[in-house]
Amino acid sequence: MADDEWLTTQFEASRRRLRAVAYRMLGSDAEADDAVQETWLRLDRTDSDEIDNLGGWLTTVVARVCLDRLRARRSRREEAVGAQPPDRPGDPAHVTDPADDAVVAESVGAALLVVLDSLAPAERVAFVLHDVFAVPFDTVADVLGRSPDAARQLASRGRRRLQGSTRTAELDLVRQRELVDAFLRAARGGDFETLVQLLDPEVELRPDAAAVAMGSLRDARGAANVAGALSGGAQGARVAIVDGLAALVWAPGGTTRGVIEFEVRDDRIVAISVTGDAERIAELEIVLVDA
Repeated sequence: MADDEWLTTQFEASRRRLRAVAYRMLGSDAEADDAVQETWLRLDRTDSDEIDNLGGWLTTVVARVCLDRLRARRSRREEAVGAQPPDRPGDPAHVTDPADDAVVAESVGAALLVVLDSLAPAERVAFVLHDVFAVPFDTVADVLGRSPDAARQLASRGRRRLQGSTRTAELDLVRQRELVDAFLRAARGGDFETLVQLLDPEVELRPDAAAVAMGSLRDARGAANVAGALSGGAQGARVAIVDGLAALVWAPGGTTRGVIEFEVRDDRIVAISVTGDAERIAELEIVLVDA
């Protein structure tokens, strides 16, 4: 069995990602912290020699903890006499601490969490794990106790509800993530034409002074100019969730040195901001989705 110090070190290295997963499922700082703590307790009671992939095991466990909490939460609402549907602003279940509301707005948007709160627990878990954190459907299925096809359908159902909500019309995280993934593939492959198609004709590339000093990036405007500047690049970039949105990070040796953020409008990338300033990067909430 791995010694306690090694296990603790590995868990702490995963804590930030686990908390990000839990927060996006539960929408509460306190509940997210409790879910992560429960995951640690379960790990402490488990023979680690039986765990082949510790990172995957931790993600599965924290997701199951969150699923149980979501089911209990929904059960309490259904038992409440005269309770309104969960997506109505007047529902007492939505009365939260103002400090929590501020964090919600800054991270993934209060409107998004309201819509997520209207999903069935299994839909919410499937959507968050797969669409936000790129967890494979085989793993999602294991969390939910369903088949991979059923897990895929649950995520799809949640995605349709999210995209169909007028309250989140400007918070289409699914499409934003798809565009970032497509951008990364095209940039790495030097696919100039695909990059041009992903970019708005008036797209702006905005590297900060630190990013400019690190390489050959300069301010640029227009799809052709920006595509030309980025085609063949992003070789070491990884997809991450940065302040609640899909982005790219460059983290050689595990230290984030650069962040690429995307502004999306009307199904096109309208602005790309590249941050190399260490102080600014330290202020960002960054969670690698492939960690």
